[in-house]
Amino acid sequence: MLSYQHIYHAGNAADLHKHTLLAWMLDYLTAKPKPLSYLETHAGRGLYDLTAAEAKKTDEARAGILRAEAEDWLSPDHPLRRVLTQIRTRHGDGAYGGSPLIAANLLRRGDSIHLAELHPGEYQALQSALPRATLYPRDGFQMALAVAPPTPRRGLMLVDPSYEVKEDYARIPAFLQEVARKWNVGILALWYPILPDRRHAPMLARLEQAFPDALRAEARFPPARAGHGMVGSGMFVVNPPFGLAAEAERIAALFAGASTAG
Repeated sequence: MLSYQHIYHAGNAADLHKHTLLAWMLDYLTAKPKPLSYLETHAGRGLYDLTAAEAKKTDEARAGILRAEAEDWLSPDHPLRRVLTQIRTRHGDGAYGGSPLIAANLLRRGDSIHLAELHPGEYQALQSALPRATLYPRDGFQMALAVAPPTPRRGLMLVDPSYEVKEDYARIPAFLQEVARKWNVGILALWYPILPDRRHAPMLARLEQAFPDALRAEARFPPARAGHGMVGSGMFVVNPPFGLAAEAERIAALFAGASTAG
């Protein structure tokens, strides 16, 4: 499916949850001088304008990054806040970075970045936003299996499909197991939406059986608007770095407090 465009959802509560944990992990990895690789299976366009008509139509950022900044959920030295400051300085106050641009701003010279995006328009925008990354206009699952294990072997992969293709839920456990077999030292981070029908539950049951030491981090929040189905955001992380669980608990507690206050 090529219909999904993330501009309608950029900066929403799920982005805030996902990007907070992603930035934390990359900041942790780059604290050591060893080079690393970053892979992303469903990259999107990389750079978003929260003042664009598409973003304003849903206004989902108001309950996500805009609320977090207004209520100081992120300390001045938090890696996500630092990166967003850099992105806005370069692209304007309405700019918001998708996960590829967040990663690119945290990675260093000598690190590698591999991004897949199948949507032609999103791929073209991604080329403009990240001209120095290695880009693949192909299925992200296929890209990851082809590249793994990357060089350098140390690193992180984000799997972030739109789940418009419902078969993704059934496909992902075997996919992650195959990547882990080829790249046993990689941090494998899977994002998934939490919906009232719990369609993610069978996938997670299979993943937890395959990866008993993985971290399952979830945050709950109200629907972005009437009729919107997502009520939470999840990250399943294979080979989680030390300290990630504490950061995940911190952000989940902030969401819980915000929901109670709201």
